[in-house]
Amino acid sequence: MKKLIAIGMTVFCMASVLAGCGSSSSGSTSASGEASTSAAASTSETTASAESAESTGSDLGAITVVSREDGSGTRGAFVELFGIEGDNGDMTVDTAEITNSTAVMMTTIAGNTAAIGYISLGSLDDSVKAVTIDGVEATTDNVKSGDYKVARPFNIVTNGELSEAAQDFVNFIMSDEGQAVVEENGYISQGSNGAYTASGISGEISVAGSSSVTPVMEKLSEAYRALNPDVTIEVQMNDSTTGVTSAIDGICDIGMASRELKDSELEAGVTPTVIAMDGIAVIVNNENPVANLTTEQVGGIFTGEITDWADVQ
Repeated sequence: MKKLIAIGMTVFCMASVLAGCGSSSSGSTSASGEASTSAAASTSETTASAESAESTGSDLGAITVVSREDGSGTRGAFVELFGIEGDNGDMTVDTAEITNSTAVMMTTIAGNTAAIGYISLGSLDDSVKAVTIDGVEATTDNVKSGDYKVARPFNIVTNGELSEAAQDFVNFIMSDEGQAVVEENGYISQGSNGAYTASGISGEISVAGSSSVTPVMEKLSEAYRALNPDVTIEVQMNDSTTGVTSAIDGICDIGMASRELKDSELEAGVTPTVIAMDGIAVIVNNENPVANLTTEQVGGIFTGEITDWADVQ
């Protein structure tokens, strides 16, 4: 009997121990589950917070201002249109990165998520993103309608009587056929002088100036030479000021300027002719979630009054 009682007590104790272990395991599992749920919630909140920050652009930090070189017609028009001027002229912030062409500007913006710059609307492609200005999208139609205010003329600049070939090229640019090339390449025609008839002439023409005007000028040159294969046209890309000066000095037949001419340039005797209107697109990196800026915000950014993306939300 004593042996049976001892065995029973042993079984009872073992059962109690096992029950205790099971209870402990269950408690541990419950605690672990609560911890996992808490961690998941924390992760979800962190992700939501990060997504919220990304959606506003506040996590981009300091703004990298990218501008064009002195003499650039696009810079001159941009500064004027956005009021980035003071008593001493151009007030672009001293820390701005300076690029010397439209292509370099686009490459710079495409490689920096915090950067902002500006280019000819006709040169815009999907490597960068154009923000809307005051809620208006930068498009050819909006420039035509006047809704998008950030626009400027493309001028060709001549000085005195041109050679037969250069004059014929100007005639082509301003003809129905030439202005069709302007429109086909995303710029805005200001009207034409009628149909063009190829003259069968020969000769050499030199054109120099604005990097913004250069792309459409090259297209015009190609179209003209298809009709006049005996004419050679050399297009040199630099900036508007150099283009005007080269025309004044007789270094080139035709200068290119992506802005209005200054009084001092007109007084030197050159004649501007508007061949197209073009918008100026304010561009940011494709990863930048900021989609709209006001005229005042753009001015504040480029004068250094606004220095962080969090301040333009």
